[in-house]
Amino acid sequence: MRAATYPAPVADGACTHLDEAGDVTPSSDGCEDCLRIGAVWVHLRVCMVCGHVGCCDNSPNHHATAHFRSTHHPLVQSFEPDEDWWYCYADDLAFVVDGAPSLSHP
Repeated sequence: MRAATYPAPVADGACTHLDEAGDVTPSSDGCEDCLRIGAVWVHLRVCMVCGHVGCCDNSPNHHATAHFRSTHHPLVQSFEPDEDWWYCYADDLAFVVDGAPSLSHP
């Protein structure tokens, strides 16, 4: 996977894992794990390392966080329309990456 190059995040702190972000293609239009088990989700997050789409921690199954725990991929971007923010699990930091493509499910 080719690493993406983005400017520094706009935030009070600085994410130390942006070098792990890649040019990803979302794996699904919904939480791929919820779709597999017939569950529902609240909001979606896309892993910026591999493209896995998982549900947020307000969802019953917390699949985005479970993906981080199993793979150690630290970066997600909101997959919701009109939301451009990113989150780094390892640094516990939400931020915006200037110039990064905005991803959202249909």
